[in-house]
Amino acid sequence: MYCEHCGAQIPADARFCAGCGRSFQPGVARPSEGRVNRHLRLVGVLWLALGGLRLAGAAAVYLVGKLFLVHIPIPFMPERFLGGVMTFVASFLLLKAILAFVAGWGLLEHEAWARMLTLVLGFLALLAPPFGTALGVYTLWVLLPEQSEREYRTLAQTA
Repeated sequence: MYCEHCGAQIPADARFCAGCGRSFQPGVARPSEGRVNRHLRLVGVLWLALGGLRLAGAAAVYLVGKLFLVHIPIPFMPERFLGGVMTFVASFLLLKAILAFVAGWGLLEHEAWARMLTLVLGFLALLAPPFGTALGVYTLWVLLPEQSEREYRTLAQTA
């Protein structure tokens, strides 16, 4: 179980939290599960959803580039140039989608490496408004604090 005040892991029969010193009297205050454990599933599912959105965007960009833009003549531009640019952009979006899927799956499976990958992606997501920014802020709020690191490490070891 975890202290509802600081999030530190405590034994079930503890009377005091080793992290913050809060006392637990029988029947009055019970420790609850930690903050990371309460929010981890939602963060993982949201990263999977963002990966799906990015995958759909990558497919749309690729299809537009390959099906429509290659047939438009543009003066002073080599043929199929826009198609190549759109393929490059679609590849970049596909890479971002794969990373989001991997981060979401890793969090749901409590993989040890997933927290750091998701934090890096969360920082980068701050630059992609509106959904990326919201998910980045939520991800950093859940996974960044030091207590979150301890709790996630405990979850990863028990998985």
